[in-house]
Amino acid sequence: MHRFDHYLVFILLTLGGGLLIGLINLPDEWYQSLSKPWFTPPNRLFGPVWTILYILIGIAGARTYARSRRSPVMTSWIAQLVLNFAWSPAFFGLRSPSLGLMIIIPLLLLILAFIGLSWKRDLISAVLFMPYAVWVAYATALNAAIVALN
Repeated sequence: MHRFDHYLVFILLTLGGGLLIGLINLPDEWYQSLSKPWFTPPNRLFGPVWTILYILIGIAGARTYARSRRSPVMTSWIAQLVLNFAWSPAFFGLRSPSLGLMIIIPLLLLILAFIGLSWKRDLISAVLFMPYAVWVAYATALNAAIVALN
């Protein structure tokens, strides 16, 4: 497979998977009825932010795959994506902010592990994950606040 093909596959996997899971698990009346903290962003912000983040995640995944397919850094990339894709079904699908919190905390740790493991090998991939880490740290605080308020 050519390098461009790797990028295309990884971007389609992350973006397509994320969009599909997001469409299947849209916030509904239940979510609207929850008490939320003052720092809750407007719903219209999530789609554009996640679209950008999934593209960055896909690029970092393709770069990592091309450099070290069987490595702890690739394992952390795969594991974070699994947890990323599990969060919406847990939080929205099962209507369980507590389960969402139990997923998002290890997700954040895996994102940080990916950054740490990539730092010396592939600084670009590490940097591509930084906005993702910031967003998931924010989402973790939001998730924890929703658990506390409800």
